[in-house]
Amino acid sequence: MSISLRRIPARRFVMPKLGRMFSQVRVSNLRRRYGSFFPLLMGTVTLFLIFFGGVYAYMEIEGWNYLDSFFMVLIALSTVGFEEVHPLSEKGMILTSILILLGVGNFAFLVGSFTQILVEGRLQTVWGRLRVQKAIDGLSNHIIVCGYGRIGSIAVREILREGIPVVSIEKAPDLLAKMEEDDVLYISGDATDDEVLDRAGISRAKALITALSQEADNVYVALTARQINPDLYIVARADHETHISRLERAGADRVMLPHTLGGVRMAQSVLRPTVTSFLELTLSKHELDLNMEELEITERSEFKGKNLIESKLRQRFNIIVISIKKADGKMIFNPSAQTVLEEGDTIVIVGNKENLRELWEII
Repeated sequence: MSISLRRIPARRFVMPKLGRMFSQVRVSNLRRRYGSFFPLLMGTVTLFLIFFGGVYAYMEIEGWNYLDSFFMVLIALSTVGFEEVHPLSEKGMILTSILILLGVGNFAFLVGSFTQILVEGRLQTVWGRLRVQKAIDGLSNHIIVCGYGRIGSIAVREILREGIPVVSIEKAPDLLAKMEEDDVLYISGDATDDEVLDRAGISRAKALITALSQEADNVYVALTARQINPDLYIVARADHETHISRLERAGADRVMLPHTLGGVRMAQSVLRPTVTSFLELTLSKHELDLNMEELEITERSEFKGKNLIESKLRQRFNIIVISIKKADGKMIFNPSAQTVLEEGDTIVIVGNKENLRELWEII
């Protein structure tokens, strides 16, 4: 006796599993996106499905037109007690009973969800976050800072002093409260989540600072950010020199070691206290009317192709050019008067606020 085995296509088993998996992912994303409003959203969607499903059922079972079916469902779900539009068959009576039970149950669920939001005091918070998200959606050429700890909060504060819009990403509840106090635009979530980065407007941002405590998270953020926005300037935090190469391979333009920088600054404060104080004053911008800035020579710049004498930067704006970073990365310190400014060069200048403001207005 031979037994014939029929080959069953694998897709009969694979496709339903994939469908369930994607459905779970979509629901999980919606739950994370809408938070406290998720039950209210699901209840509203269910109500619409019940309503229009009932309209279709009346049209099929009773043979009524759309308007009569619509009105009958409205009567059943609202339980106002009006008479039937037309005499009901036995199946129609069963359908009406089901609609009444579903309508009452769904309405009770909606009321309970809304009451829970009010009782827990979430409504004002949620509306506030929606306003913040709307403000973030309107930003462009802003800076994103991942992490609002000791390092990230200082970075945010310095950027805001420059008048540049900044968005911080943080998930720690105590730091979220701190950002509320500091009146900082922020996204509550995990910076390693692509959706969170998207909500922060990463595709429209000009720079990103990832100052998370875990090196693996900083690597992932740098890698993801570089894939989403290839033109983004990325600065990453590292705790050890061995981590620098990993972050650079992940896409970071510059890697900073806070502990190393802090140690160097302390040593220089002892070895060269006057120089250190001068640099701190020129970079702080709020204690001295003397600023250090950088200016890129673009294709449209009036200084392109001119040497320092021809540019008349000193005569017109009373500023000093202390160094020039060439387009190939070469740094020229104390450039001569005959040094030619070329497209892609970045000049480091020192001057008072008013003169620098006049220069920025021209360029």
